[in-house]
Amino acid sequence: MQPAEDTLVGLAVALGIGLMIGTERERNKGRGANRAIAGVRTFALTSLAGAIALSIGEVALGLVGVVIGLLVVVGYQRTRRHDPGITTEVAQLITFLLGAWAIRQPGLAAGVAVIVAIVLASRTRLHTFIHRALNDVEVHDGLLLAAAALVILPLLPDKAVDPWDLINVRRLWVLVVLLMAINALGYVALRSLGSRLGLPIAGLVAGFVSSTATIGAMGARAKLHPTLRQGAVAGAALSSVATVLQLAIVIGLTNLSALRLLLWPLAATGLTAVAYGALFTLRSVRAPQEGDAVLGRPFDPRTALLFMVILGCALIGSTLLTRWFGSGGLLLAAVFAGFADAHAAAISAVSVAGAGDTAHLAAMGVLAGVASNTVSKCVAAFTLGDRQFALQILPGLLLLPAVAWTVFAIQQFWT
Repeated sequence: MQPAEDTLVGLAVALGIGLMIGTERERNKGRGANRAIAGVRTFALTSLAGAIALSIGEVALGLVGVVIGLLVVVGYQRTRRHDPGITTEVAQLITFLLGAWAIRQPGLAAGVAVIVAIVLASRTRLHTFIHRALNDVEVHDGLLLAAAALVILPLLPDKAVDPWDLINVRRLWVLVVLLMAINALGYVALRSLGSRLGLPIAGLVAGFVSSTATIGAMGARAKLHPTLRQGAVAGAALSSVATVLQLAIVIGLTNLSALRLLLWPLAATGLTAVAYGALFTLRSVRAPQEGDAVLGRPFDPRTALLFMVILGCALIGSTLLTRWFGSGGLLLAAVFAGFADAHAAAISAVSVAGAGDTAHLAAMGVLAGVASNTVSKCVAAFTLGDRQFALQILPGLLLLPAVAWTVFAIQQFWT
C-alpha cells in the first residue's frame, strides 16, 4: 500500500493538473446557452476522481472511468449541434487519466499535463500554421520523415541480417533518416532566414550530426536549385568545422596523449575549414535574396536511399578489414572506418592506444581516418550534387587533410 504522504502528494498534483487544464478550457467554453459543458471545476473534479479511484483500486478506476466516459458522451450530445469538435471531451478523458497517473508518478503526470495545456492553448496558432504556413508537399514530406523515424526505424532489427554478420539494416536506415532530417533542417533554415544565411547556418549545425550527410544534402539542394549553390557550398564547408570540433572532444575523452599530439593539426584544420566556409558564406550573403519559388521540397527520399547505399558499402568494407586485420592493422582499419565516419575512425584508433609510441600511431590513425572520410565526402558531393557544386567544395575538402598532415609532420620534425 502506498504511504499516506505519497498519496497526498499525488492528490495535490492531480488537483493542480485539473485546475491548470480546466483554467484553459474555462477561457474557451463560451457563455450563455451554447457554452461548453466542462470548465475549471469540472476538470479539477475529473482529475481528482481519477486519483481517488486509483487510490482505492484498479477496479474502482475502471468503474469511475466508465462513468466519466458516459458523462462525456452525454455532454457531447448536448453541444454537438453548435460545436461538433470533441477537443474538450478528449481533454476531459486525458485529465482523468493524468489524475490517476499522478498517484503513481506525479512528476511525469504534471509534465504531460503542461504539454496538454500548451497544446490546448495553442489552438489558434496551430490552426494558422497548418492551414497557412504549410503547403501540401511540406505536410507530405513531414509525414514521410516521421514514418521513417518513428514507424520503420523502431521495427528494424539492430543486428546483422546476413550470414556473414555484415549488414545491419537498422544502422543503414539511420543514415536515410539522418539525411532526410538534415535536408529538412536546411529547408526550414531557408524558409526562416532566407537563402543567404539559412543554408550556411543549417550546414554548421547539421555538421555536428554528420558532415558527410550534410554535404550530400547540400549538394542535392544545389543540384535542384542552382541559385542556392553558394549558400549550399557554404553550409557544406562549415559542416567540416563541426567535424573538427567533435574530433577534438572525442579524442580528448578517449586518449589525452593522442589529443596532445593532434592539438595543433586539429586547430590548423579547423581554422582552414572556418576560412573556407566564411569565404562562401560571404559570397552567399552578397548574392541576391531568393524567394519562395526556389524552396522546392524539404527532401528527396531517393537521394537519401542513394546515400545509404554509398555509405553502406563503406561500412561493409570497414567491417571486413577490421575483422581480418584487427588491432594489428590499426591504420588500415582507421582508413576504412573513416570511409563511413571520421569519428568512428578516431574512436577505433585511439581506443586501442596508450601513451608514447602507441599514442603516436593512434594520432596517425586519426589523420588517416580523416583523409579517407574526405574521399566519402567527395563521392557524396559528386554523386548527390551537380558538377559545379562538387568542384567548388572539392578544394576545401582536399585542403583539410593536407593541412592536418602537414602540421603534424612539421610538429614531429621539430620535436
